[in-house]
Amino acid sequence: MMHILESAVSSPWVYLVLFAVAVLDAFFPVVPAETMVITAGVLAAGGQPNLALVIGVAALGAFAGDHISYQIGRTAGQGLLRRMPPGSKRRAAYDWASNALQERGGLLLVVARYIPGGRTAATMTTGAAAYPRRRFALFDALAASSWALYSGLIGYLGGRAFEDDPLRGLLLGLGIAVSITITVEVVRFLRRRAATTPPRTPESRPAPGYADRAGSRSS
Repeated sequence: MMHILESAVSSPWVYLVLFAVAVLDAFFPVVPAETMVITAGVLAAGGQPNLALVIGVAALGAFAGDHISYQIGRTAGQGLLRRMPPGSKRRAAYDWASNALQERGGLLLVVARYIPGGRTAATMTTGAAAYPRRRFALFDALAASSWALYSGLIGYLGGRAFEDDPLRGLLLGLGIAVSITITVEVVRFLRRRAATTPPRTPESRPAPGYADRAGSRSS
C-alpha cells in the first residue's frame, strides 16, 4: 500500500487532491483531511511530495472550505438547527459552538479546529450568527494555517523517525494526533465537569462537633 502511495505522491496531482479533500472536510467531516495531510507529511520525509507545498495547499483548502461552510451557515443556518433534534450529537456540537462564540469570539475557530466535529459546527455557527466576515477570515486564516502546519509536521517527524519504514512513520504520526485529540477531549470534559459541579458552601458542611454528637447519640 505504501509503495502505491509513494508512486502517487510523485505526481503534481497530489496537491490538487489535498486541496480538494481539505475543502470538502470543512462541511463534509467524514472526509479524512487530517489523515491525508499527515500521510503526505510522512512521505515528504523521503523527498516527495514537497513539505512546504503540502502545508500551504492544505491550509488554502481548509481556508476555502471554511468559507463555504460559513456561507452555508449564513444562508440556511437557522433552518439547519431546526432540523437537528435536541439531545443529538450534532445539536450538542452546535450548541457548544454557539456558547463558545459568545465567550471566545473568533478564537473559537482556532480551538474548534482540534476538536472532533468542532470545525464544521464552529464555521456554520459563525455564519448563522452573522459574525463579521472580515474577522472570520482573519481568525480562520490562523486556524487553517496552524492546522496544516501541525498535521504536516507531525507526519514529517514520523517519517523522519522511520525513514526506512514509512508505514511505521504513518502510524506514529497518527498516534500522536490521536493522543493530542484525546488529551483535548479529556481537558474539555474535566472543565465542563468542574463548571457544572456546585461549590460546597459552609451551610452544606457539617457543623463542628456534629459528627461526634451524632456518634454519641447512636452509641
